Amino acid sequence: MSKYYNPIRKSVYAPGSLFPYRLSRSRIDVFMNCPRCFYLDRKLGVDRPPGYPFALNSAVDKLLKKEFDIHRADKTAHPLMKTYGVDAVPYADRRMDAWRDALRGGITYLHKETNFFITGGVDDVWVNPEGELIIVDYKATSKEQEVTLDAEWQIGYKRQMEIYQWLFRKNNFKVSPVGYFVYANGSTDRAAFDGKLEFDVKLIPYKGDDSWIEKTIYKIYECLNNKKIPSPGSDCDYCKYQKALKEVGA
Repeated sequence: MSKYYNPIRKSVYAPGSLFPYRLSRSRIDVFMNCPRCFYLDRKLGVDRPPGYPFALNSAVDKLLKKEFDIHRADKTAHPLMKTYGVDAVPYADRRMDAWRDALRGGITYLHKETNFFITGGVDDVWVNPEGELIIVDYKATSKEQEVTLDAEWQIGYKRQMEIYQWLFRKNNFKVSPVGYFVYANGSTDRAAFDGKLEFDVKLIPYKGDDSWIEKTIYKIYECLNNKKIPSPGSDCDYCKYQKALKEVGA
């Protein structure tokens, strides 16, 4: 994978440009974690080294989408919804594939005050009898403990959900404040592998609060229109590594 990594890219933010600047959900999260890394990437064109792809997670994501799409076509509730008492069905809309395409589409909104074109690729959308859209995100892991949203690092999951909820509201949809994480946990307590990995799937509700998003967009705008590189985030491993290199004279 490293042979394809080019840290320098030409597509950067240009202050005063008349063309809207595309700002993805994931890049907003980078800003929240480390304004310095965000600035180096979006303004100066020097991106972080990429992480390795999680192929098993992607496979679970793809299969879950296929599974829920069967019920979307049939306008029926998935058994998981019935198990957890969620009165909803997968939302049937011709734009579903586009909303899921984070790279080329997504759910989008032009924030006119900053000229940012905010985007995000959602995993799924359900709808309840009141006509409220329920934002759904798929997650996969494998651990012995019960899956929860209690870990400090999972704040990124929560922000992800809130940005999706905000984007749909900005597109004039009625959105439920409660979204759901379909969390698949790979079991390791089976007697043998036998060529298959089994998952316990849990539905975790989360009540989002998107009140932070608008002010964050303005902070990002101020950041990108500033000529000074901002300070690192308090817990950014990339910036810690760069600092350590400088300290040893590398």
